[in-house]
Amino acid sequence: MVINRIYLIDRSESEPMVSYLGRSALAAYITIADLIALFTTVFRGLIDTIVHGRRSVVQVCMRQVFFTGNEAFKVVFVISIAVGIAIISQMSNVTDAGRGSLIGKVFVWVVIREIAPLITALVVIARSGSAIAIELGQMKLKGEIEYLETLGIQGEQYLLMPRVLGVGVALFILNVYFNLIAVSSGLLVSWLGWQIPLSHIKQGIISVLTLRELLISSSKSLLFGFVIAALGCNAGLRVGDSITQIPQAGTKSVIHSLVIVFILDVLVSFTFIF
Repeated sequence: MVINRIYLIDRSESEPMVSYLGRSALAAYITIADLIALFTTVFRGLIDTIVHGRRSVVQVCMRQVFFTGNEAFKVVFVISIAVGIAIISQMSNVTDAGRGSLIGKVFVWVVIREIAPLITALVVIARSGSAIAIELGQMKLKGEIEYLETLGIQGEQYLLMPRVLGVGVALFILNVYFNLIAVSSGLLVSWLGWQIPLSHIKQGIISVLTLRELLISSSKSLLFGFVIAALGCNAGLRVGDSITQIPQAGTKSVIHSLVIVFILDVLVSFTFIF
C-alpha cells in the first residue's frame, strides 16, 4: 500500500516546545507528501479502471457513493431546513423595500457559496471520514489488505480509489440537495411567515446566481470530499500492530479533515475572488 508509516506527535512534559513544533511540522509535511502519493495512486487507478473497464471497482465506488450519501442525507435534510429558516428569520428584521431581493442574494452569497459545502463536509467527516479510517485500520490489523494483494488484487485500486471518488461524488450530491432544500424552505417560510413576495426573492437569487457561484460551490464540495476520504484512508493505513491505534486513527482523521477543509475553503474562496 501507499502508506505504512506511523508518526506520533504527542508532547511529553520535558520536551522543549521548539522540538515539539519541529516534529509537528515534520509530521504535517509527511502527511501532505503521503496525500499527494495517495492522490497519484487514485488517479492511476481511475485511468486503469476506465481503460480496462473493471466493473468490480466501479461497483465498490457506487456502493461508497450510496452509503456515504444515504447515511448523511437525513442529517443534511434537517440542517438545511434549519439553515433556510434561520436565514429568513434574521433577514426579516430588514425593513428596506427591497428586502426580498436582498434575501435572495444572501442565500446565494452565504448558503450556496459557503454554508452548504462546509456543513455537508462536516456531516461527512463525522459519519464517513472516521468510518473509512476505522475500516481500513481494522483491515490492515487483521492482515486483510495483504491477503488481497496475495490474490492479485491491487489494494490501492480496490480500496483507495473507490472511497476517494465515491465520497467526493456523494458530497457533491449532498451539496446540491442542501442548496435546494435550504432555498426552498426559506422561500416557503418567507412567504407564509412574513408575506415577502416569492418573486422578489427569486429575482435576487437569479441576479447573482451565476455560473461562477455554482462553480465555487461545486468545486468546494468535490474537493472537500476527495480530501476527507484521502485523509481517512491515510489515517487507517497508518495503523500499526496495536488495536488501540484504530480509534486513534478515526480521531486523527476527523481532526485533520476539519483543519484542512476550513483551510481549503478559504483558499478556494480567495482563488475565485482574484
